[in-house]
Amino acid sequence: MRLPYKIATLLYCFNARDQVLLLERAQQPNLGLWSPCGGKLHTDIGESPYACACREAQEELGVQLAPSDLHLAGIVSEHGYQGRSHWLMFLFEVKLKLASLPPPHREGRFGFFAREAIANLKLPQTDRERLWPWFWKYRGGFFAAHCHCFPEGRNEWALEEARPDGSGTTQ
Repeated sequence: MRLPYKIATLLYCFNARDQVLLLERAQQPNLGLWSPCGGKLHTDIGESPYACACREAQEELGVQLAPSDLHLAGIVSEHGYQGRSHWLMFLFEVKLKLASLPPPHREGRFGFFAREAIANLKLPQTDRERLWPWFWKYRGGFFAAHCHCFPEGRNEWALEEARPDGSGTTQ
């Protein structure tokens, strides 16, 4: 399927109570759904995923980050997401704890959620199916996955690499 390929970062931010920050999106993709904040890389200037994550943290959260404030938690590729594009996403856990809820942004409004509350939110299908379960399972480590999104709404997943504790031991 010939579609544009988009590269993005997602930021998994937490507060001191280990609640995760999510954005109820006011724009496509995922309009009206809760997801981590982040954004597309500026590929025209050769922006790195780490630089993109730091820029997005400043733009959306008002938080100044350095690459050393980030942990690369996962890489996920999606083939044919919503029939509109292919995605390559870099999932970063922000090491610094947020002290307060960021104000609403043109991208949407923010909320902090306990892990168990996420299942009751309106989430993108791929997040619900695999991204959140794998994020929690491999938190502190790393995972890489690929999703083939089919037009009828079915997704086919492959976990391509997983390190549960960051030790370098592959599962």
